[in-house]
Amino acid sequence: MSLVEELLADASFDLGWSLIERFAVLIRESGSPDERAAAHFVTSRLQALDIPHELHEPQLFISVPRSASLEVDDITMVGKPPSFSVSTGPKGLTGAPIHVPAASIRNASELFKSAVEGELPDVRGKVIVTEGYPMPVSVARFEAAGAAGQVYINPGVNIHWGICTPIWGAPDESELARKPSTPVLAINRTDGDRLIQAMEDGLEQVTLHTDLDEGWSSCPLPVARIDGAEEEFVLVHGHYDSWDIGIGDNAVGNATLLELARILHKHREGLRRSVRIAWWPAHSTGRYGGSTWYADNFGVDLHQRCVATVNIDSPGCWGATEYDEVPWMAEAEDVCRASIQSVAGIDPGHQRPLRAGDYSFNNLGISSLYMLLSNIPEEERERLGFYPVGGCGGNIAWHTERDRIDIADRANLERDLRVYLKTIGELVTAEVIPLDYRRTVTELDEALQSYEPLAAKRFDLTAIRRGLDAVAKRLEEIYPKIEAGEVDAATANELILKLGRFLVPIGYSEESRFRHDPATPRMPIPRLAKLHGLEAMEEDEPERVLLIKTGLRRHANEIAQSLGEALWLLDLLVPPPKVEPPKPKRRKKKPARKK
Repeated sequence: MSLVEELLADASFDLGWSLIERFAVLIRESGSPDERAAAHFVTSRLQALDIPHELHEPQLFISVPRSASLEVDDITMVGKPPSFSVSTGPKGLTGAPIHVPAASIRNASELFKSAVEGELPDVRGKVIVTEGYPMPVSVARFEAAGAAGQVYINPGVNIHWGICTPIWGAPDESELARKPSTPVLAINRTDGDRLIQAMEDGLEQVTLHTDLDEGWSSCPLPVARIDGAEEEFVLVHGHYDSWDIGIGDNAVGNATLLELARILHKHREGLRRSVRIAWWPAHSTGRYGGSTWYADNFGVDLHQRCVATVNIDSPGCWGATEYDEVPWMAEAEDVCRASIQSVAGIDPGHQRPLRAGDYSFNNLGISSLYMLLSNIPEEERERLGFYPVGGCGGNIAWHTERDRIDIADRANLERDLRVYLKTIGELVTAEVIPLDYRRTVTELDEALQSYEPLAAKRFDLTAIRRGLDAVAKRLEEIYPKIEAGEVDAATANELILKLGRFLVPIGYSEESRFRHDPATPRMPIPRLAKLHGLEAMEEDEPERVLLIKTGLRRHANEIAQSLGEALWLLDLLVPPPKVEPPKPKRRKKKPARKK
């Protein structure tokens, strides 16, 4: 029996279920006694199992919503303010409402985009009324247009908690100005319909009341360490703070992490690589504050030794038997797809990872996989009248008071635990790290092809094209040699580990290595995204075009340099075959003339 098979044979959920039962009575908002009680439960179980662990106490910047309401004539509607929106004070904010209709969200990947299409009307000094969730792009767009306040009509009878800042993790001084500056709240669909009808009947003003606690708070952050034969490690992680009880988001993930710690620690002597397992605070009210703090404070170690990160959020929920929108970076496709097929017998649907959900390690160049995993089948969600949400297996209890213990499904949890064990087992036991950067380069090539027509004669992408083609050519030469055993494992692993440090940020990041991109949608190769719309600006905003081109040139230089360094790495570790120069032809001596 292989080690991976041994790991799978040990999969059960007794310990994990005890965590779910404990968390079912804890409202784990960051900075609270219940969050600290949850961290204590985790660390006490790790201690009982003799699993080495650390308990960090970072100071994190959080915003905890307390209450919200909307006064419409003589009616008071209950609402919820998203984290990092502004408190109004006792008097509230009164203003004229204006309805700005938004398109319906079709799937979870659209949650973070602006649902309002086209030009905005004049909203200066008014209170926006729109449909959907108060996400950073929409909130920032309305604020930039001069809105005084914002009301979002959620799709159903439940009002969902959320967060509206684009700042990833705790801000520094240069980022603080991006924090929202207006009061924002969400109401349910029933009250939203009443509000819109009142506006059509001539409603002249509404009053928003919002109350939030914002500031720095000490939050426990447990990390288990399971040492393998090598220092290189896989980081397995998920958030343990919650909105209300939050069983589906994310007590089920916390229970899975605890089971993984138990099983991997039991089999630690057979592990080639090490494992770290982390429970993050401040995901919900700190915009991934815990994972960002870890990336900031252990960034050099992560950059040097982390093979991959495995993100565990909302597995094993009620009715979640499909794998139709599973995130993974391109280089991890083979190991992720094979793991799900092997355990669940399903060929999974793939989703490129969003800029969300504790993907805090992109700028470091670390390959990351998963986040949400299993879902309720789409047909069943439609039958139940569910709309797109960002967790709980697609259950609309997500981010509401209804996310209770009945959202967890023990059989589904055990199945998803096996998927994680299969994936992590391959990552930590394979002689050569199972990441195929040929797939990454193919994805980058497709993105670059989409940019090249936009650049046309306006912007020169030649250096990037030349560098990407050269890297692709070398990878097509090198990977067959690795697979055939012609490159020793140590060299192959060094190459794969370091290659990601160049290629992953090209595909996912705009900021530099030890900073964090904002929590807004990212296109592939985001440093070139401003090529979109350049042609339309040339006639009306020629000076702005010059500014954008200046920024694009600097970004393009960074991409070309990274590709050049990747090529240098490949040639250093696996030198290309020497091409002997053609030998010069020997000139035949002419026969001497006879005298």
